[in-house]
Amino acid sequence: MIRCLVVLLLLGVHSAQAEVRVTDFIGREVIVPAPATRIVALAPHVVENLFSAGAGDKIVGAVEHSDYPPAATNIPRVGNHNSWSLESIAALRPDLVVVWGSGNAGGKLARLEQLGIPVFVSELRKPQDIAEAIRRLGILAGTSDHSEPAAKALETALATLGKRYAHATRLSVFYQIWNDPLLTVNGDHMISEVMNLCGGRNAFADLAQIAPRINVESVLSRDPDVILASGMGDARPDWVDDWRRYPALAAVRYDNLFFIHPDHLQRATSRILQGAETLCAQLQEARQRIAAEGSIMPPS
Repeated sequence: MIRCLVVLLLLGVHSAQAEVRVTDFIGREVIVPAPATRIVALAPHVVENLFSAGAGDKIVGAVEHSDYPPAATNIPRVGNHNSWSLESIAALRPDLVVVWGSGNAGGKLARLEQLGIPVFVSELRKPQDIAEAIRRLGILAGTSDHSEPAAKALETALATLGKRYAHATRLSVFYQIWNDPLLTVNGDHMISEVMNLCGGRNAFADLAQIAPRINVESVLSRDPDVILASGMGDARPDWVDDWRRYPALAAVRYDNLFFIHPDHLQRATSRILQGAETLCAQLQEARQRIAAEGSIMPPS
């Protein structure tokens, strides 16, 4: 009898140690009985962050466009980021599902929870949130030995960039997601935070929608110092240079028309560091061009 009690006590201790609790990005406590080994990731940025956390080999299901790192292309698909199959997810027998809060959770979160599967909501608004997401995903997957150094390295690199450009002359920046319709981001978007990190300010920070549709006239009236475009892939889109039709625009006068790979800014992953380094260098180049005309003082 005593031996049985000892065994039961030991099993209880083992169970308590195995249980993992983490708070997600909308304040919910997520509990998994043991570190997750079968994870479904319902956004490309979630897939990438799981790989950064050392848990890429634990992903059993993903959505379309989950293409980085290259190993992610081999993961079975359960739909796309805003339309996925509950049946396909359930068939994979996951012990954790990670969703994108504003992208694909919505009313479907409750339906996922009804399946009895722990759900972690990723809703990242600042570059520093990416490091924290990597850290928390590593805890859930039992890969903290990998995720913690990766999270700290990203935090350190972002802080270093912020210090480097803390006293730089601030420039007004228009970030162009697309040309038709003409789309940008507001001040709540992570891209605005990266601009701030580099000593820039979003020319359209005050708009209500996170990715608002605007018109050419509004860009002309706000007269940004820099126009930064993304597009759909590696190549600089032709429509960046369409702004040259407006030679009075400050960004055109100083030839401050830049391109940056969309995945380096528009995906909330550790590649945001690459995007931030590129953006900071571009804004520094823009300062030098404007300073050469005697319009502003060079940065300290």
